Amino acid sequence: MKIMDILARDAVILNLGVGTKREALIEMSAALAKVEPQIEADRLLEVLLEREALQSTGIGEGVAIPHGKMAGLDRLVASFARSPEGIDFESIDGQPTHHLFLLVVPEHSGGQYLKALARISRFFRDAAFRQQLVDAETLDDVVRAIEEEDSKI
Repeated sequence: MKIMDILARDAVILNLGVGTKREALIEMSAALAKVEPQIEADRLLEVLLEREALQSTGIGEGVAIPHGKMAGLDRLVASFARSPEGIDFESIDGQPTHHLFLLVVPEHSGGQYLKALARISRFFRDAAFRQQLVDAETLDDVVRAIEEEDSKI
């Protein structure tokens, strides 16, 4: 599975201008709902907040991978947002989160879901990739960085 196959390019947010986890999830849910007719922003937000209540999806190193399962969705969908200032996402390392990769999957998609999460997580373990995202000035730069990382694995 390639991340570019599930990334909703038109839902990418280059400058997430919010300060809290909830606000970030609201913005990302709204952006994804605008380009994916199967997704209702309020329902997606509810799914994401339920998941965050279990444990933060802030994995550290300035990265969070909010995710959840939605009924009525027929395929995996992802989006990306960047926060230059950083957000308190209650990450495991206590550091601000700058990169958020949102993953939404159909309600009954066990294997694909786990593979996508593992792949995204692997991307962000690479400090050079994270720096490419910081340095990216345009949407095309962000997409190019993701495409390059996607081709390595």
